[in-house]
Amino acid sequence: MATMESLIGLVNRIQRACTVLGDYGGGDNPFSSLWEALPTVAVVGGQSSGKSSVLESIVGRDFLPRGSGIVTRRPLVLQLHKTDDGTQEYAEFLHIPRRKFSDFALVRKEIQDETDRMTGKTKMISPVPIHLSIYSPNVVNLTLIDLPGLTKVAVEGQPESIVEDIENMVRTYVEKPNCVILAISPANQDIATSDAIKLAREVDPSGERTFGVLTKLDLMDKGTNALDVIEGRSYRLQQPWVGIVNRSQADINKNVDMIVARRKEREYFATSPEYGHLASKMGSEYLAKLLSKHLESVIRARIPSITSLINKSIEELESEMDHLGRPIAVDAGAQLYTILELCRAFDRIFKEHLEGGRPGGDRIYGVFDNQLPAALRKLPFDRHLSLQNVKKVVSEADGYQPHLIAPEQGYRRLIEGSLNYFRGPAEASVDAVHFVLKELVRKSIAETQELKRFPTLQAEIAAAGGEALERFREESKKTVIRLVDMESSYLTVDFFRRLPQEVEKAGNPAGPAGTPIDRYTEGHFRRIGSNVSSYVGMVSETLKNTIPKAVVYCQVKEAKQSLLNHFYIQIGKREAKQLAQLLDEDPALMERRQQCAKRLELYKSARDEIDSVSWAR
Repeated sequence: MATMESLIGLVNRIQRACTVLGDYGGGDNPFSSLWEALPTVAVVGGQSSGKSSVLESIVGRDFLPRGSGIVTRRPLVLQLHKTDDGTQEYAEFLHIPRRKFSDFALVRKEIQDETDRMTGKTKMISPVPIHLSIYSPNVVNLTLIDLPGLTKVAVEGQPESIVEDIENMVRTYVEKPNCVILAISPANQDIATSDAIKLAREVDPSGERTFGVLTKLDLMDKGTNALDVIEGRSYRLQQPWVGIVNRSQADINKNVDMIVARRKEREYFATSPEYGHLASKMGSEYLAKLLSKHLESVIRARIPSITSLINKSIEELESEMDHLGRPIAVDAGAQLYTILELCRAFDRIFKEHLEGGRPGGDRIYGVFDNQLPAALRKLPFDRHLSLQNVKKVVSEADGYQPHLIAPEQGYRRLIEGSLNYFRGPAEASVDAVHFVLKELVRKSIAETQELKRFPTLQAEIAAAGGEALERFREESKKTVIRLVDMESSYLTVDFFRRLPQEVEKAGNPAGPAGTPIDRYTEGHFRRIGSNVSSYVGMVSETLKNTIPKAVVYCQVKEAKQSLLNHFYIQIGKREAKQLAQLLDEDPALMERRQQCAKRLELYKSARDEIDSVSWAR
């Protein structure tokens, strides 16, 4: 059967590991779920209620700062680890790892100094906890949280909000359902005025997780006692009340050993006429054992839920590790393989954008279906083929001799001038698709989870992709301009062979030898402009179909098939040091992976330990 020491020791080890990783309760820590699932004991009391003395009695060492006013100005997370008999006692602070304090006077000084480092040498408070572990054969396995003493008024040097600030800080700990409340009240004051009991009643109205502790029993007025409280008649709790006799100020001044103080406490209760019948259930040693026994029962009851939380956390951490990626190999071959795999991962996402698996590729179709036709419709053919310009071009084409049958040179010049306008929309289509492809490269890099680790490689891929797209754009521009130039270099003859027939069908009178008699009239020039416009319209329809084909062939298809081909060739020529530089991770991600790995190791270790303890039950 699992012993009390093994269960509480297990929780202590897990809490200690959580503490080292920063996974502890209090404040806004995002990784405190495991810590908060484990039971802890929060020590709550008003100022000068004897909190420090209770803690020192449990520990068996004089190590806490003392004085008037608010002495505890930051939460102290105190983890007690029971060691084998005969081993030396020592303490460790989380903020000074690997330094062991065997002189507990130095522990007190470090608590004071660390408090001052956060709050300054003022009377202000801070919610940031100090973490202290004590290893001793004279303690039981426990985690105790010493909280600032509750107060009713602000003193000089404190804001008026200090009363509320302290209460709110204490509440953040004691309102958690896994927190055991150690409510400290001095016996020489009316229990009805106890700040600790008042707060405990608010957060734990049933009293199931509150342990009442009466201090200063030896300082009560003669003829009075605290039996009504201790025996539960004045204020009943589900858990028992425990009486404590603290060291006197004279004992503290004389540095009376805590072991001696414990013996004096036992003698007080054993010889007390009021409390002698309760002597076996009084004192700091009994309190420590009572808390340990209670924690054991709480831990046993919560093992299933703790195991479930740990398993869920392991799944989440493993999933995050998959996203963050595993550590990179050090040899050049493995690094090259990793780089190529990362490039292929990017390439898959880029193709998904183009092929419709992800959004963005449809914008290329929008260029062909909307932008290009709109640009073609806006070309200034009305101005170029106006009656005045047609007259001018035709007349200039004839030179000093008027045309005899048809103004062929005029036609050619009008058509060539019109076709030159198609260069603009053709090049604009190339640029528009280039812009879409560049944006898709950027989006694909951002969406490639595996690449997030390597900002240098991201930049290299972006640069390589950009250079490749520039090459594709240049080739595409040459091709679409060739398409326009081809239309200009050879006109479709059949179109013009039909023109005389169309003129005759229109009823146009002809003179001798078929020469139009109205060749210098406005109607004649209008027909020329109309014929050229019809031809240009035919060419526009052709280019509206062929320009997208050229752009897709030269840009989209090339980007899809060979975007990083040149980059692959260059990568293959790089030395190991250069490859390592490409895999130089973002320091924040490296830190995140290391933290995840440590946390994953902690949770798996905790699961294994809990399983072993569970099987031993």
